[in-house]
Amino acid sequence: MRMRDADSSMDALKTSTGSDPARRAGRLNRDHPRYKWVALSNTTVGMLLATVNSSIVIISLPAIFRGIGLNPLEPGNVSFLLWMIMGFLLVSAVLVVPAGRLGDMFGRVRIYNAGFAVFTVASIALSLDPLHGGSGALWLIGWRVVQGVGGAMLFANSTAILTDAFPVEQRGTALGVNQVAAIAGSFLGLIIGGLLAEWDWRVVFLVSVPIGLVGTIWSYASLHELGERRPGRLDLPGNLTFAAGLGVVLAAITYGIQPYGGHSTGWANPWVLGGIGGGVLLLAVFCVIESKVAEPMFQLSLFRIPQFSAGSLAVLLSAIGRGGLQFMLIIWLQGIWLPLHGFAFEETPLWAGIYMLPLTVGFLAAGPVSGYLSDRYGQRLFASGGLIIVAAAFLGLVALPVDFPYWVFAALLAISGIGSGVFSSPNTSRVMSSVPAHQRGAAAGMRGTFQNSGQALSIGVFFSLLIIGLAAGLPNALTSGLERSGVPAAVAQSVGHLPPVGSLFAAFLGYNPIRTILPPDVLNSLPPDTQARLTGNEFFPNLISAPVHQGLVVVFSAAAVMMVVGAIASLLDGRRRRTT
Repeated sequence: MRMRDADSSMDALKTSTGSDPARRAGRLNRDHPRYKWVALSNTTVGMLLATVNSSIVIISLPAIFRGIGLNPLEPGNVSFLLWMIMGFLLVSAVLVVPAGRLGDMFGRVRIYNAGFAVFTVASIALSLDPLHGGSGALWLIGWRVVQGVGGAMLFANSTAILTDAFPVEQRGTALGVNQVAAIAGSFLGLIIGGLLAEWDWRVVFLVSVPIGLVGTIWSYASLHELGERRPGRLDLPGNLTFAAGLGVVLAAITYGIQPYGGHSTGWANPWVLGGIGGGVLLLAVFCVIESKVAEPMFQLSLFRIPQFSAGSLAVLLSAIGRGGLQFMLIIWLQGIWLPLHGFAFEETPLWAGIYMLPLTVGFLAAGPVSGYLSDRYGQRLFASGGLIIVAAAFLGLVALPVDFPYWVFAALLAISGIGSGVFSSPNTSRVMSSVPAHQRGAAAGMRGTFQNSGQALSIGVFFSLLIIGLAAGLPNALTSGLERSGVPAAVAQSVGHLPPVGSLFAAFLGYNPIRTILPPDVLNSLPPDTQARLTGNEFFPNLISAPVHQGLVVVFSAAAVMMVVGAIASLLDGRRRRTT
């Protein structure tokens, strides 16, 4: 008894005098009431870093390709362009579940810390690219893949770390802040990339280095393992079949954007169809393996929990819709609206990010508030209602004319951001609270897979829908427009029947489309006033406005249907079942 009293007195003395070594080092004990806020701030920085870098490259691609001396719109270089956009997303989607499983086995904080370090090293290597041309592009793609590995470690374990650190009555608020950072980062990256690319393309990658270094040191110094660790063997057959299956499916969908033969897209390409079929077969084999092995990577049993399965479906559908919204808005603004309102094509990437700010503002405003309110009043109605709000915003965008009044457009973007913010935190809290504590790392990884896969899928699906819409009306409109401007008929017909993906990517990257697709000798042979009109701000936007609008109606209508299905799933997710 005296010994215990002495120990208690010594602990009290350490606390009062600050002589405890952990306190002297500035590190809060895991039981300290403020530790959870340290975990929240660090994981929020990690998620923001990862998601900003998922979109910062998109808006900076013109400057990056100019910096390495490569024209991404030449037929042989389109693959470089696609993999610069998709490499990070593909790797993040494929590896986030194994990273979550490793967190359950070896410690979530340990894998999270390693992810911060890997991400930082890759950012340094990206900013130091010593090569040019195709070799320089391969350097960047390779290190973007490595960066995706670090991003997967951060994605998979930050949610589980927060779920371990916060009590259930505060979990929604914490996860709301974290998810706001995760999704807002993808929008903020468009603005940051546009600003930095105007300075130097290497700074686009270099800006992550000081944040990554501080975050790495901070996470190693401050975070504790609170989760229940389950040491075991790594499911190697499951990891390999899952990575191969999902990777092949997403890569095949990506190549479906490129033209094949006489088709405007690659969906008739046997390699694309074979890749999708083979990938689905590998994923089926993966499910069989996971049902047989003693320590599976993918906890299929979690799908028996209604909140987890319905919440995961809602995450997948919302991610597809959100990714489609982001890319379609960029095409709409950069290819049509901004040029019609006096912006040079080269300036449109930056201004597209600025004009999309209401989307980010709405999300930032609604996310934390929704997390707090859902902790008090329940998550189900907030998660479902948020997707209904997003669906209403999509339908509003369908009703807009191509040359819209900006205040209406901004209001619809803000409503969409508010709906996404209302949905994100309650959904995350409901999913993570429904699973056993020792499986939170795997659950967070599975949820991250649905989210990242949805964004990758959206690029292939929605770009294909838009290209098909363009292919129906753009060739005749472009051919007749060029012929009326004095371009020889043979050249006009040849240019008009080029795959519309070239014109689409030109607008997406901020290139002048007519300068890109019309042979320079033909353009230079025309009178100066004709050249000015063809390459000006009205000729190409007016040509593509009708077919692009048809594609946007299809895309936004499909996205609205996905949001409604996700809302129904969130509403009917086993509401009578108590969360664990």
